[in-house]
Amino acid sequence: MGNPERQRQSPIPELVVGVRNLAALSVCKDHADAVYFSLDRFSLRARAQDIKIDDLCAFVGSVKGCGLRAYMAVNTVIYPEDLPAIGDVLDAAGSAGVDAVIAWDPAVICAALDRGLDLHISTQANVSNGRAAEFYETLGASRVILSRELSIHQIREIAQQTGIELEVFVHGAMCQAVSGRCYLSAYLLGRSANCGDCAQPCRWQWTLTDDRGAEVELGGKYLLSAKDLCMIEHLPELIDTGVCAFKVEGRLRNAGYTAAVSGCYREALDACRDGSYTTGRAQEWKGRLELEYNRGFSTGFYFGVPGPDGLGYESDMNASPVQRQAVGVVLNYYPKRGAAAVRLLEQGLTVGDPIIIEGSTTYLEQEVESLVSAGKSIRAAESGQEVGLGVRDRVRENDRVFKVVRLPTP
Repeated sequence: MGNPERQRQSPIPELVVGVRNLAALSVCKDHADAVYFSLDRFSLRARAQDIKIDDLCAFVGSVKGCGLRAYMAVNTVIYPEDLPAIGDVLDAAGSAGVDAVIAWDPAVICAALDRGLDLHISTQANVSNGRAAEFYETLGASRVILSRELSIHQIREIAQQTGIELEVFVHGAMCQAVSGRCYLSAYLLGRSANCGDCAQPCRWQWTLTDDRGAEVELGGKYLLSAKDLCMIEHLPELIDTGVCAFKVEGRLRNAGYTAAVSGCYREALDACRDGSYTTGRAQEWKGRLELEYNRGFSTGFYFGVPGPDGLGYESDMNASPVQRQAVGVVLNYYPKRGAAAVRLLEQGLTVGDPIIIEGSTTYLEQEVESLVSAGKSIRAAESGQEVGLGVRDRVRENDRVFKVVRLPTP
């Protein structure tokens, strides 16, 4: 752990949390200092489609209404045919009052600066030294999001060499390619990761064979799948580097994940501020994080180039013992009855089941307290049925219903 006295004196970095919609914003608003998001175009998370250009003013207004700063990612590869639309997107960003645009393509950088927009340089630029950071500062950028392949020592050195704001990742998915610049998905499937459409072939099961066709046994099948980054146990050391912002990745993960991760890091940063951060508390926060979607945890490149312990050879996409199973979809909501009509598509429900109801503007956790079918109260319902489900708060048509299950320990 870093020097405790230095820990208390160092400014606490801004906590920047990735969100995809109003539901995610609503659950992290009390934890984050800023959120980053994207429109339904020019984003490395192409499946994050909830915020359209016509929605941008309202969304940014909601962010500002929560007292947070709003950073918009425009961070894909830009082709000639994209340039007119880039102008439209950045004009909309200016009108909406975004606090900064996150970009790395020079066309977007120039267009943003021409419009007087504040600019954060994306990690896609792979800024890995102080001179590179200063270069972007001379262009007009106010912040650089550093390469994820840097060690704590290197980050501290860069911070000492430049006055520009520096941001680093503290939690979330890691890519097996340098700063996410990957071509594997495009080569195998024609889906470009650099345009936000990665099919994640690095998360697939693979078999390694030698030149005679014999299979090489490596203790697992997920040979390219990097574990998720988790720095909750090392925040004092990261604060000590002098960076100004910590970023939580996860714009495609569910709102429950966003709530839990932002909450843990808020508590940890507040503890660093008041001097109550301890190794024991950090382990408790990590234990809570392990209950959310994760691929196993590592410290990435912060303490050296990761070895075999940085890859999840034996596990699939989710190593958490707590998982969500699809149940059905909300058909209607009846506020006077405090109930929703739900069609059970994938499986049934029983009174007492823990559930989550989620949509682009909805996030609700509760137990199944009541079920009604054909006007009669029932204890359980099967897949294929349409039931009345008692709900504690407003839900909306087409919201998805999930059952929360805890898997047995192997």
